[in-house]
Amino acid sequence: MEDIKGKVLSNFIWRFLERSGAQIVQLVVSIVLARLLAPTDYGTIALMNVFISVLGIFVHCGLTSALIQKKDADDTDFSTVFYAQMLFCIVIYIILFISAPYIAQFYNDPQMTWMIRVLGLTLIIAGVKSIQTAYVSRNMQFKRFFFATLGGTIGAAFVGIGLAVAGFGAWALIGQSLFNNTVDTIILWVTVKWKPKRVFSFQRLKGLFSYSWKLLFSSLLDTVYNNLRSLIIGKVYSSKDLAFYNRGQSWPNLIIENVNSSIDSVLFPSMSASQSDRERVKMMTRRAIKTSTYVIAPLMMGLAFCGTPLVRLVLTEKWLFCVPFQVIFCITYMFYPIHTANLNAIKAMGRSDLFLKLEIIKKIVGLIALAITVPISVMAMGYSLLVTSVLGQIINSWPNKRLLNYGYLEQVKDILPGIALAVGMGICIYPIQYLGLPDIITLVTQVVAGAIIYIGGSALFKLESFLYLLNMVKGIRKKTKSLE
Repeated sequence: MEDIKGKVLSNFIWRFLERSGAQIVQLVVSIVLARLLAPTDYGTIALMNVFISVLGIFVHCGLTSALIQKKDADDTDFSTVFYAQMLFCIVIYIILFISAPYIAQFYNDPQMTWMIRVLGLTLIIAGVKSIQTAYVSRNMQFKRFFFATLGGTIGAAFVGIGLAVAGFGAWALIGQSLFNNTVDTIILWVTVKWKPKRVFSFQRLKGLFSYSWKLLFSSLLDTVYNNLRSLIIGKVYSSKDLAFYNRGQSWPNLIIENVNSSIDSVLFPSMSASQSDRERVKMMTRRAIKTSTYVIAPLMMGLAFCGTPLVRLVLTEKWLFCVPFQVIFCITYMFYPIHTANLNAIKAMGRSDLFLKLEIIKKIVGLIALAITVPISVMAMGYSLLVTSVLGQIINSWPNKRLLNYGYLEQVKDILPGIALAVGMGICIYPIQYLGLPDIITLVTQVVAGAIIYIGGSALFKLESFLYLLNMVKGIRKKTKSLE
């Protein structure tokens, strides 16, 4: 038990360091590029990324999750999926290449044609990389991601900024993405021992697809739904409105990708390895929800209540219209640990059928909310996210009331102390921006005051998640000293 716990913790730390390093670099680069590029450049790329994201689901086909979940996956399984996905990648890219002029015509932007065709190359690169990623995840070798991700991210930073300074506009963002994915993939192929063998089994592919097709359809629903707002905003409103909407999402998304995705990527293979022990899966689900929320909540509330001085200082006043969207996404993402932990538990238990049913129900609810708010305004579409997020939490947690005896009310009870303290902290630091201080002084004061309130409150009220993390840090320090 201790070996498993230590392995999970070690891999989480490596995954967290990888995501943290990448996100810090990307944050700095995004700030520089936001100052160099116009909001319309970001809006154009956002529209194209919608199509890339949707087609990317077909590239992965859910087969990588099937490889991680399958107890006895071997070289035949991995090689079979690799060749199948490469074929999918080529077919998907050809479809995108042919469709590019029609997409550009739909949005009345002829320059998008070749932009889409070049950016679409990331689909083929993703297919080459995906099996290596599945191998690393299944074997809990997340240290490999650290070097691959940072190598690609740092190199891409120079490429993106260089192209932006040279006046290439939206092409700077395309060049950055293409370089990042290429270098990331090359490093993984060099450092990971697994390479495809000359074997292929239709029988194995059929068996893996019987599990993965439900995840594929679920991911497709989720991706189309999540990008539908961008498509509608870009068409019904303007690329500038879309740029503000996406910019409001970007910083909260950086946090959620850094913390929640680190836990998520380690949690699924760990749960899959323990799928026969339901009590242990419940314990892991509970710990993931409590700890993730405790860490994410103050970051989201801090970002929400410090939004105006932060955006004005870092991105300049031309981006201030993104602040209301940023607040919406902060509140929405604060509850993401409930979504991801519950869904990971369902996948790990092999219930991809339930996973698909949940996605269908959530998307029906979301589409109704979207249809009601589209004619009103972009902001109304944003507010609908808050409503559908709460409903989504309830829907995602429903099966685990029966599977793990861990229902939604119990989950809310677990996270409520951290949420309440984070909201209280945000309310306390919000008025500081009205003192008339320079933005940099305002932000420093808010951050310091917020940290003191949250950490001090956690210690004062003896929050369980705080004590758990404190003991974890003490344990790591103790092990480090013993090795010296």
